[in-house]
Amino acid sequence: MSGLSALKFVTSKPQQGGGNPQQARRQKLSIKLSEQIQLAEAQQAGTDFSPTKVRTVRDEVTGESRKVQTPKRLKPWWWRSENGKLCITVRYGARTLEIVPGKNAIETDDLAEVITTLRLLRTAADQGELDQRIQAISGSARAVKAAQDSGAPTSDAPAQKRSILKLPSKAA
Repeated sequence: MSGLSALKFVTSKPQQGGGNPQQARRQKLSIKLSEQIQLAEAQQAGTDFSPTKVRTVRDEVTGESRKVQTPKRLKPWWWRSENGKLCITVRYGARTLEIVPGKNAIETDDLAEVITTLRLLRTAADQGELDQRIQAISGSARAVKAAQDSGAPTSDAPAQKRSILKLPSKAA
């Protein structure tokens, strides 16, 4: 019993739901930024980077399910603008995250600066500096979905139904 006396025993219960949703959102953005950093580093080195995901596939003949690794589709968050500079957007789900209100992209000179900028953004996300922006985007997405489910008009949808254009039938 002398070995067990060095341990600290407590009464505890596991949390349901995974804990803090804000921490989960922060972690999601950080993982996506890490993937973008790896993609940019691979592009700079002239190699390919393709992350994988695990999918469950069902064999049609036997009906047996098995897990396989498949390549994940990953699009770069940067592009070359008209003036020759590289622009980066930060995405959270399907939406663009505005780091500064009214500005949707970050301009850099080359791919090395893209990597540096993405690392800086990942550090900011890990420290919680982007939590308000993430909350605004995820909250607005939930509000739009809830309004669509209830049938109420959203700011994205027009308030009134569009009239249906009826074409005259062809005379035979």
